[in-house]
Amino acid sequence: MTLNPNALREKRPLEKQASFSNRDGLPEEKRQKSLAGVIFEAVKMDSMQKLCTSLEPFLRKVVGEEVERALSKFPSSKLGLKASPPKKIPGPNDKMLRLQFRNKLALPLFTGSKVEGEQGSSIHVVLQDAATGQVVTTGPEASAKLDIVVLEGDFSVDDEDDWTQEEFENHVVKEREGKRPLLTGEAHLTLKEGVGALGELTFTDNSSWIRSRKFRLGVRMSGASSEVLRIREAKTESFTVKDHRGELYKKHYPPALTDEVWRLDKIGKDGAFHKRLNQNGIQSVEDFLRMVVMDPQKLRNVLGNGMSNKMWEGTVEHAKTCVLSGKLHVYYADERHNIGVIFNNIFQLMGLIADGQYVSADSLSDSEKVYVDKLVKVAYENWERVVEYDGEALAVPKPHMLRGLDAHTEDPVPGRQSSRQQQQQQGLLGNQQQRPGSAGNLGRYSSYMP
Repeated sequence: MTLNPNALREKRPLEKQASFSNRDGLPEEKRQKSLAGVIFEAVKMDSMQKLCTSLEPFLRKVVGEEVERALSKFPSSKLGLKASPPKKIPGPNDKMLRLQFRNKLALPLFTGSKVEGEQGSSIHVVLQDAATGQVVTTGPEASAKLDIVVLEGDFSVDDEDDWTQEEFENHVVKEREGKRPLLTGEAHLTLKEGVGALGELTFTDNSSWIRSRKFRLGVRMSGASSEVLRIREAKTESFTVKDHRGELYKKHYPPALTDEVWRLDKIGKDGAFHKRLNQNGIQSVEDFLRMVVMDPQKLRNVLGNGMSNKMWEGTVEHAKTCVLSGKLHVYYADERHNIGVIFNNIFQLMGLIADGQYVSADSLSDSEKVYVDKLVKVAYENWERVVEYDGEALAVPKPHMLRGLDAHTEDPVPGRQSSRQQQQQQGLLGNQQQRPGSAGNLGRYSSYMP
């Protein structure tokens, strides 16, 4: 077959024209639309994939619950499945049960220090009826074994709300890699009649490395018990655990008499209040309490306007929780030591001693109160003459209050005093006139303590 060269030359322009038409005409527009569609579809698929990924945990949970609910309607023998122990057993009388911490932790907490309740008390856990809050004292649950664990501080579900066991477990905190167990000591306890107390526990690491920078203590059913019982776990309020170096600045609850005064609330170590107190001879908690008893207004002025009334009240209340030593002091009005006033070791008036017989401050007659009021003021101005009392006329006093008479002495109430005592007191009182309200001044010296 012979090709005509002229015919080929005629066809080539047509091919070029068609190619040009494909580049600038309708077919090219279709190609652009197709590319845009592909890009749109790709973006849509990516968004859908992200959505599915975020919904997957929720869908898994819903589907799992529905499957479990459906399976529960059929006997396991028909399904060919081996029966397994139930995951939840109702409490007595089908009540919903929960664990609960009965008291709060003493804060702040430091590594290496014992975990305690407020005021140094033991931390108690109780088994409660969730509906009534009553302690469950009978049944196998009331003697269950419990585990103590550390939780993340941001596990903030309200105690009155419910949570699942899985949610609780997901917030359990383990020690950092290469570190000792986060919580050491007695990490288990056993309930007795629905009540248990935590033993010796200490933190080995601070809480600064986790997201919330705080921990919680949690209590859950232990081991095999948790497989057959579903009792809702307990958790404390969130708290910070600091390195033991911070314990150098820790407040004491309650404070000791010998503690430096900055151990009291609102008084910072080496702060302005601390320096002012030291400059006025108030070094210890005992010094602070003595000034509260003798001249609270002077002490208030020493602290200045920088301490608000609310702060002042908080500091004084903290100081009042201090346990006193029980030592007594006496100031005698005469050299023969016939009459004297008795103080405890923070200068709080306890009572009057006359001729070896004692009457407590709240049992004094009006005339005795007038005299004792003046005698107390003289004693405060001449404290160097106050001596430690070691007589036998008083029974051993309790830490905060001394009341009544010793069994070996007579009660010197008006009408039953000896004539010698009446003459001595009349002579010492002289011709003093009782001032209206003067007997009430005694309360400032004798009744500030709770």
